[in-house]
Amino acid sequence: MKELETRIIDIDIDDIRNKLTSLNATLVKKENQINNIFDFKDGCLLRKNGYARIREVEDMINNKNIYYMTVKKLISQEIYKVMEENETIIQDSEEGKNIFYALGLTLVQSIRKYRESYKYKNTLIEIDINDPKFCPFPYIEIETSDEEELKEVVELLGYSLKDTTSKTIYELLEDKGVLKGL
Repeated sequence: MKELETRIIDIDIDDIRNKLTSLNATLVKKENQINNIFDFKDGCLLRKNGYARIREVEDMINNKNIYYMTVKKLISQEIYKVMEENETIIQDSEEGKNIFYALGLTLVQSIRKYRESYKYKNTLIEIDINDPKFCPFPYIEIETSDEEELKEVVELLGYSLKDTTSKTIYELLEDKGVLKGL
């Protein structure tokens, strides 16, 4: 599946929540996550802005745990980040990790975050609050397959496309001096 994705960083979380409520956006996720990022020893996936991931989710709405195995590959990074994403739910995060290990990947890092996701039309708006040791600023990700709807959502939230970025979180952290290289 291909998705258009953009970020707006250094957001006011309460302001975004209020705007989403006024738009009648539906809260679809409220979760704590551990994102285990894997790469080959030579770092070729992250260098190309892709990755393999095992995501452990504590679903706070449905009171259950879910595990995802994902591989993402960057297709384009012009106005929006366009990613090819392959993802499946797995029964056990440890078994997923073992599959990646068997393929020769290594665990690069584990990132903890809180995420709230809202649905507006066919677009997902996700408020991300990471462990501040990894990322000290909150941001939203806007994901959709429709470019016009993405523009609409950005504007409804009080921003313009100039306020958005197609940079990866690692590039943003490097720009802010939080991360020194990959």
